[in-house]
Amino acid sequence: MSRQEISTEILLLLDQLPEESLESVLNYLKELKESKPNGIKSFTVLNKILKEDSNLLKRLAQ
Repeated sequence: MSRQEISTEILLLLDQLPEESLESVLNYLKELKESKPNGIKSFTVLNKILKEDSNLLKRLAQ
């Protein structure tokens, strides 16, 4: 995907999020921007783990 296509997809998703979620997304993006290159890789890996284990995390939270 091109940068423009990715940006468009992100904007479409943001428009669908509830307003109370937007600040969390903004904070996440700010942290990502301020991270060093290794930090960005860590964010990517953590995000992948969270996606893969979301059901497990939901059960643990109960």
